Amino acid sequence: CPHRGAPVFLGRLTGNEPLTILPLTSEMEEAAAKAHYKVCDRLKLEKKQRRMCRRDPGVAETLMEAISMSALECQYQFRFERWNCTLEGRYRASLLKRGFKETAFLYAISSAGLTHAMAKACSAGRMERCTCDEAPDLENREAWQWGGCGDNLKYSNKFVKEFLGRKPNKDLRARVDFHNNLVGMKVIKAGVETTCKCHGVSGSCTVRTCWRQLSPFHEIGKQLKQKYETSLKVGSTTNEATGEGDISPPKKSIPGHSDQIPRTTDLVYIDDSPSFCLMSRYSPGTSGRKCYKDKNCDSICCGRGHNTQSRVVTRPCQCQVRWCCYVECKQCTQREEVYTCKD
Repeated sequence: CPHRGAPVFLGRLTGNEPLTILPLTSEMEEAAAKAHYKVCDRLKLEKKQRRMCRRDPGVAETLMEAISMSALECQYQFRFERWNCTLEGRYRASLLKRGFKETAFLYAISSAGLTHAMAKACSAGRMERCTCDEAPDLENREAWQWGGCGDNLKYSNKFVKEFLGRKPNKDLRARVDFHNNLVGMKVIKAGVETTCKCHGVSGSCTVRTCWRQLSPFHEIGKQLKQKYETSLKVGSTTNEATGEGDISPPKKSIPGHSDQIPRTTDLVYIDDSPSFCLMSRYSPGTSGRKCYKDKNCDSICCGRGHNTQSRVVTRPCQCQVRWCCYVECKQCTQREEVYTCKD
């Protein structure tokens, strides 16, 4: 989908046109404006989500960015694990049907990704319905000037909550998914920092211009991975006062599982995960997976052992910075060993 404001020409070019921006007819402008509809349709959204996607051209682009960012961060965080966030079609679909702790992470990282991407899109001017973050109430206004362009978390939170839907009342799985979505959003909120720039004679900082900024998404992924490691298995109880279902520890005590009541910041799950050692509907298994001998071969290869291959590689080495302004390196050849899991 083209960026707004970029030249768009939907007719056939002869090659003899002058190198200028070709004017758009009203029909072309309308077609360009609706180009994002196709992106929204490809995402297989629910009816309400598709309507929200279509109402602002920037939403489709932001959704695509959020999906990509979340998937890449998931794969990075699980690069040393048996389940390395394999999201090819059939594996992803099967995994999302079950309430594993890996599924909990996927819901949290996805909601966090959308919250992060939307807040950034607002401040970058890519959205029609939001702009920069508004100035908060600061106690010492004399020493502050609210400026720059802060990430608009207020609008982003509102959008994502509406996009993901209301809290379900009865179905345990739906409530668990909703809970994990909120965990992702809360990690984003907790990572907001006030960034300031000093102004004054000789850097005296008599006045500071400040704005709010989200943490880098890699930091968000790191925190969610830690929450995955301490995630809690839950069951369902009924709140006698409201008649609504509540998330709670399993009714029967399970060896190896905590009976701790989950907090609103904990990731929760309802199904025990498979080993992910062998190919199944949930993952391709670990046969042939690259591992690191002193780090994770024993765990990833599930006791099957690993193969060792030796290869020669050439890499830049002994690099030096030369005046001005380039880096000069030698090419060094070395032999390295590559370890992969046996079948």
